[in-house]
This record gives sequence, C-alpha cells and structure tokens, in this order.
Amino acid sequence: MKEILSAISVMLLPLIVAVILIYAAYKKVPAYDSFIDGAKEGLFVSIKILPYLVAIIVSVSMFRASGGIDLISSHLSIVLHYLKIPVESLPVMITRSLSGSATLGLLSDVINTTGVDSYATKLSSVIVGSSETTFYVLAVYFGAIGVKKIRYALIVGLLADIVGIVAAIIVSRYFF
Repeated sequence: MKEILSAISVMLLPLIVAVILIYAAYKKVPAYDSFIDGAKEGLFVSIKILPYLVAIIVSVSMFRASGGIDLISSHLSIVLHYLKIPVESLPVMITRSLSGSATLGLLSDVINTTGVDSYATKLSSVIVGSSETTFYVLAVYFGAIGVKKIRYALIVGLLADIVGIVAAIIVSRYFF
C-alpha cells in the first residue's frame, strides 16, 4: 500500500500540470501567456500585502520574545495538568491563530525538547493541522482586497480555531 501511495504522489503533480495544459489547449487558451499574467498579478498582490505581513510577523515575534507565551503557560499549567494536556503544547495553541511560521518554530521547539514520539509532539502536530492562522488571514488576505469590517470573520475564525484545538485534543487522546 505504501508503494502505491508513493507512486501516486510522484505522478500526481505532473498529471495535474498535464491536465491543465490539455484543458487549455482544448479551450484554445494561451496557457503560457495566462501563466505570465497570473505571475505578474501575484507579484503586485505580494507587494500590496507586504505591510500587513510585516506587521503580523513583528507582533508575533514581540509576543514570543516578551515572554507573554511563557507567562500564560505558567498561569495555566495547573489547569492543563488537570486536563492531561502537556504544557509544552500550549504555545502552539496560542500562536496558531496568529502565525503559521511562528507556530512551526514552536512545534520544532516541542519536538526538540520532548522528542518525536512524545504525546506533546503528536498533539502539537495535530493542532497545527487542525486549525488556521486566523489573524494572518485577516491581516494579509482581507487587507489585500480592502476589507475593513472583519468583526464576524474574526469571531467565526477564532471559534473555528477553538473547535479545531478541542477536536485535536480529543482525537489525539483517543489515538495516542
């Protein structure tokens, strides 16, 4: 089974590219020109979202460097111990809504301190896969298209993150 999945994964990307090119030829669309136009548009969008991206990265870095995460972890350690949630996973839970790169850095710290087979590593990995970078999406993508009123999107995004984290804890407890 592993060999079959490996073969499929090797062939999947070239297959997708081939299907796109065949479909473009069928519809008589200049695929290369469309690709270049999309790349130009992507470059302009990336320049437009750069200030939002810098703001969110600086904010997360300041929160992490100031010891805010450690302070929250120390105050919640008793509750986490009672719920059988490793304290090492809390920084991942806190930063997941803020920044994917900061969360991956914290996940790397969890892996290095607790080991690859620890429950904290497995739980943190499931949390990373089951939640979204809500503030990043709001800052970068909503900022790129000029959306100013984000109240409901923020509430729904944070609620979805909380549900994802709770589901990750339940699933991890069941499987690991």
